[in-house]
Amino acid sequence: MPPTGRLLGSGRDADVYEIDEAWVLRRDRQGWGDSAAVGAVMDHVRGYGYPVPRVRLPDSSRTDLVMERLSGPTMLEACLAGSLGPEEAGATLAGLLRELHTVPARRSEGARILHLDLHPDNVILTADGPRVIDWTNTEEGDPALDWAISSMILAQVAVDDTPIAAPATAMLTALLADPSHLTEDALAEARRRRAANPTMTRREVELLGVAEEFIRRQVPFG
Repeated sequence: MPPTGRLLGSGRDADVYEIDEAWVLRRDRQGWGDSAAVGAVMDHVRGYGYPVPRVRLPDSSRTDLVMERLSGPTMLEACLAGSLGPEEAGATLAGLLRELHTVPARRSEGARILHLDLHPDNVILTADGPRVIDWTNTEEGDPALDWAISSMILAQVAVDDTPIAAPATAMLTALLADPSHLTEDALAEARRRRAANPTMTRREVELLGVAEEFIRRQVPFG
């Protein structure tokens, strides 16, 4: 296990520590993760030119992953600061999803690599462009599920009574400008997965039904 320095940031289920000027350590607090599997996927998509941090694949730890240290705000921070418009943010998320889904799966023939948690707080805006982080939920499968998960995350914010509801709505509209990537089955599965997510608050779970209907109004299926 590499030595760690100061705590740089914390998410719902992981903490990020400083190692040195070039590297950080991401540590899963709950012990649910598989850092070797996550690192292997990140290494795989990076090999196809996808914008992710470089990684050092772990020898044994299931909870620790050493990654390239990135400099820049998250997409969410940039939106809140006013340096990035929500429409541009949504279009960037859509572009990142489209680009990811050109990467073939490592194991499943005909499938694609899915992120399954791509939202504005998991994109770092570096001087060299956006970089996608937090690949804990990654799977191989149908790209429609990735679009549905990202849509549900934004919709849950859009339908809540908070100051960022309006920007989230604009972001979601931009994300769904090409609705051909989303399906009814994928949307239903996204709602099921979000409801089963142990990091969700009660309020977030309560908003799932309204969020799904909000998406359906923007993407009239069939």
